[in-house]
Amino acid sequence: MEKEHKTSHTPPEEVAQDGAKRGRRTSSREKNRSQDDTKRDREQSEWEEKIIQVRRVTKVVKGGKKLSFRAVVAVGNSKGQVGIGIGKASEVIMAIQKGVADARKSLITVPLIGATLPHEIVGKQGSSRVLLKPAAKGTGVIAGGASRAVLELAGIGDVLSKSLGSRSPLNVARATINGLSELRTFEQSARLRGITVQQMLN
Repeated sequence: MEKEHKTSHTPPEEVAQDGAKRGRRTSSREKNRSQDDTKRDREQSEWEEKIIQVRRVTKVVKGGKKLSFRAVVAVGNSKGQVGIGIGKASEVIMAIQKGVADARKSLITVPLIGATLPHEIVGKQGSSRVLLKPAAKGTGVIAGGASRAVLELAGIGDVLSKSLGSRSPLNVARATINGLSELRTFEQSARLRGITVQQMLN
């Protein structure tokens, strides 16, 4: 005689309900994760980063030389805010991350008239001088090297620039930031002088 084995079978309706509950739980978790990811992506997408220079530097310490990397990074949102930062670390990636964090701490707001500058100005840093001039619509960014990276991240579409002094990438970038930080609109200049815009233009 064969022995009968008792097996407990769950009805298919209960199995379907359990599966539906699990599916609901996973879907809600996935939705929350996707929402968090999209928020982070939006925050990161607003800011763009450009590496201006990466150099290997040495520091003489007791017992020999210590090698590290220095990264000069520019950060901007193409809406009038831009900054540059410097990061030093034993690895290139860490140096770039430190440079991005430093750049976000030193952001400046650039006053724009359309896609160009309100007036001509010369930025200075050390022995570097950068001439910035407003340009007509459709001219584009006439610049090179570090100055071009800073101007594009600031959201300037039409500008003429010329490096007049030292061509060190770090000093050129800082000179460009110096020039952009000293720009003033007509309203700001009139307010500083205590007159109206019409009186200043006349």
